[in-house]
Amino acid sequence: MATSIAVPESLLAGLPAHLSRGLFAKARAVSLVADQVLFSAGEQGEGCYQVDEGLLKASVTEPGGGERILAMLGPGSVVGELSMIDGAPRSASIVALRDSKLSFISRADFQVFGESRPELYLALTHLLARRLRFTNDIVAATSFLSLKGRVAHVLLNLAEEFGREVGQGRVVIQQKVSQDELAAMAGIARENVSRVLHDWMSQSLVSRFSGYYCLEDKVAFKREVEDYAPSRHR
Repeated sequence: MATSIAVPESLLAGLPAHLSRGLFAKARAVSLVADQVLFSAGEQGEGCYQVDEGLLKASVTEPGGGERILAMLGPGSVVGELSMIDGAPRSASIVALRDSKLSFISRADFQVFGESRPELYLALTHLLARRLRFTNDIVAATSFLSLKGRVAHVLLNLAEEFGREVGQGRVVIQQKVSQDELAAMAGIARENVSRVLHDWMSQSLVSRFSGYYCLEDKVAFKREVEDYAPSRHR
């Protein structure tokens, strides 16, 4: 079984188009500047946000004080939906990496829409099941992946979400990502990320220009992840 390389889908972002349009029809516009915090882990959630423009990151603080980036969220993503649905505190902090524009809907608006369109809840049930399967894959993958496999997994996720194919198996990640951010997403030290990238660059598997990473051979990175697929260790 190959390890999943998909980016976790926001629950509401995965809704059928007609439900999504209706849900956000009366949304309030919100603007963020780079480095501005949208909300922090532990805060109460009174609504959710759809990313219309820009780039956000979802992260948690590790016990040692480090940061673990859970996801990078571009246009079309929805953040804060879990707290809005279950009323529990925010599970992660959301910060703008670029100037961003969002659409906000409150829990009250969500509930009113759900009462008028009960099929919303059936759609959410399917999306929750998909999210759980994805989470199981990620837990298994990070338990078995090597350092190179973890970095490859992160780069493939970014390529899936923000990549543009430029021919012959090459994919440019159209978002600038630092080594610190890659390390925070992979859950390893920055020095390890630096060594892995240096090795791949010496083999012409990765290149970087103007701050953008390019996977020169996407298939090679898939092999790096699949070599440590969970099924091989069961």
